[in-house]
Amino acid sequence: MPRALYGLREVYPVSGSSPVAAAHRSGGPLWLTPEELADAVHAQYVPGDDFSLAVLPLGEGRRTAGCLLAVTESTDGFDAEERRCLELFTAAVKGLTPSPHLPAPTVSSRSPLPAPSHLPSQSAPPHAPASPVPDLSRSPSEAPTARTGVAAAHPSDARAAGDGRASSFSLAMDTGRIDVDEQVLELFGLVPAEFDGKVETLLALTVPEDLPTLMSVVEANHMAIGDRELEFRIRQPSGTQRWLRLRGQLLSAGDGRPARLFGTVVDASDLRTQVNDVARVQRLAAVLATATTVREVSQAVVAALRAPMEADRMALAELEGDRLVVTVLDPPEPEAWPEVWRSEWRSEWPDAPVRAMPTLAAALREGRAAVWPAGTELEPPLAEVGRGGLVVLPLPAGDRMVGVCLIGWDTPHDFGADERALLTAVAGLAGQALMRVRAFDAEHELVGMLQRTLLPRRLPTLPGGEAVARYLPATAGLEVGGDWYDVIPLPDNHVALVIGDVQGHNAGAATVMGQMRTALRAYAVEGHPPDVVVSHANRLLMGMETDLFATCSYVDVDMEDGTGWCVRAGHLPPLLRHPDGSTEVVEAEGGPPLGVITEAEFRMTPLRLGPGTLLALTTDGLVESADLEFDEGMRRLSVALSAADQDDLGLMADALLDNAHRGDDVALLLMRYDGMAVRPARETWTVWRVPEAVRHARRFTRRTLRSWRVTRETDTVLLVVSELVTNALVHTDGPVRLDLSRIDDRLRVAVADASPRTPVKPANIGWEATGGRGVLLVEAMSTAWGTVPAGGGKQVWCEIDVG
Repeated sequence: MPRALYGLREVYPVSGSSPVAAAHRSGGPLWLTPEELADAVHAQYVPGDDFSLAVLPLGEGRRTAGCLLAVTESTDGFDAEERRCLELFTAAVKGLTPSPHLPAPTVSSRSPLPAPSHLPSQSAPPHAPASPVPDLSRSPSEAPTARTGVAAAHPSDARAAGDGRASSFSLAMDTGRIDVDEQVLELFGLVPAEFDGKVETLLALTVPEDLPTLMSVVEANHMAIGDRELEFRIRQPSGTQRWLRLRGQLLSAGDGRPARLFGTVVDASDLRTQVNDVARVQRLAAVLATATTVREVSQAVVAALRAPMEADRMALAELEGDRLVVTVLDPPEPEAWPEVWRSEWRSEWPDAPVRAMPTLAAALREGRAAVWPAGTELEPPLAEVGRGGLVVLPLPAGDRMVGVCLIGWDTPHDFGADERALLTAVAGLAGQALMRVRAFDAEHELVGMLQRTLLPRRLPTLPGGEAVARYLPATAGLEVGGDWYDVIPLPDNHVALVIGDVQGHNAGAATVMGQMRTALRAYAVEGHPPDVVVSHANRLLMGMETDLFATCSYVDVDMEDGTGWCVRAGHLPPLLRHPDGSTEVVEAEGGPPLGVITEAEFRMTPLRLGPGTLLALTTDGLVESADLEFDEGMRRLSVALSAADQDDLGLMADALLDNAHRGDDVALLLMRYDGMAVRPARETWTVWRVPEAVRHARRFTRRTLRSWRVTRETDTVLLVVSELVTNALVHTDGPVRLDLSRIDDRLRVAVADASPRTPVKPANIGWEATGGRGVLLVEAMSTAWGTVPAGGGKQVWCEIDVG
């Protein structure tokens, strides 16, 4: 129950004068009426005088492990039967609660706890399932009745159970033969003529959860001589469950061994809240424990309540500030809901704040279920939800409400005590689950946002091919992963495909992942070959202040001729799917992971891609898990890759990830090589540092243009070549290379040198200046120009329209 409802605290000082401390010190129970609670000594600790309080120590004197507090709204306090029930309940709990001064008792899961010495043998069975959470709500139309804040144990007198008939049995402990009367067989739903006299036949009808408790009685090795009592459930032929109470006594055969168990069995169902409700609450708790989204929680609550309560409609909504956001409507069809709801169906809730629905707002303020029988005047948004009865069930979590559940009936509905108990139990479970998954969702969204910012927002368009990528975060936890991928366009129709994985799942791994992706991209754009790119990244990671390492695969593909080079650093090898559907794992020689050895060697493996070939790169989360060996995972991926339709790479990637193990992050990168429809024409000239170097470069250019049948803008091209080659020879040292390429009517001139310094365009040039006009001429004569890094130096390029 909400402790604040009765002013009860979370903690009471042991040395204080509160009723809890007094009972703890004395070792005896306190039974306080409203008048006694109003006494000045207690009023400061229990600020309330409209209820009675019971405090029962869990132990003797100062050896108690705590206290049990019980509340009833009866002004006469707890009667004799209620006190007896609480004492029995305390005795059972005390046996399960370790004292701070004593070692915890060793209790066999198959044997009941012995009855405390100061109580009769008919104590509450410790293995009996706990009673549901008590009902804490009443309809506004109902007269106030006493409420008890603790589930009462049931009277153990067999005459109080069922119709008062006690049926007897006698069990031989050595043979398992049992003699029973007709009443026992009637309780189990058996016909006397069909009973074989074996105790196993009766045990087979026991609900599995209660079987260990019952076995503790019929297995002599786990018993001592004396009285026994327990309650258990059986499943009748109709499928319903029934509570039975067994009381018996073991009699020795004379040599110290138990020989025969004599006892009685009675129907205890009338003393229990509906068994099915208990089972539903238990099942709901198990489902909610694994729910990870608000919608999963909502669906579990609807499934737990609608069928047993025979409701016509249910709605569950989150409370966000002053507004409600519906997560589940059952049934989902708009026609099943009132007209005012259908008019606002776009948001699945009337477009009004909570304060516009007084009934709902009042229930949320009080934190209790509000039950409205048929004929109650309610506001329009709620009136037609339940013409035959409506329940507004707030969902609490701590000291606040996190949502609300509406349950409505079309025909008059009689609200029973069992339903109220079920609603109260479900409300507490659902509220806590909603709070947990909302926190999970918020953190998961933060993790996802961080992951998305570290990965490419979109992949570039490739000449002669197509690439798609997928990333699946792990669902086993909230930590950000270290998997990444990248597609890097390079000059001359090259493209670099990268995939990698940083050790760990935390912010540190995500940081290193972002740094590695940036470093590899930077080294690739500089024009380094694949082995140098990976080697530079390795040295960078070695120099960083981190103990993490990373694996990666780097593939440089020439999209013009379908050749490529692959470098592996401790990562999975790429997979190729050929046009005929066959697959191949690339036998690429691998180096160590990045960040392990400073002077590691990373060898390049050649690749050959024909038109229609698919290249697949992935991380180990797709092919390896605790239940899946790496080799088997690679085999399965190869089979799936061969069977998938590669016409739509997006659908293909989704299909490959359908059965991915979600205990680890998964990154997948696919590239289909189609071949370029129009391949550029290329020619290269190494410029020697001789006095006639520029003239030789012009002659090479003129000869190349003639072979390409270019007749327009030849003088412009020759002038640009002269300026670029002259600048490289004058302002740099080392080799100089002239590259000419043509695609359709566009001619590209590029001059590479060994200096990384980018040419600077002068702001203005006077009449007397002797230099600086070359860059201005190139800019004026070409359609576009620029500079890019190239293998430690640079490449200055320009494009001229020669069509």
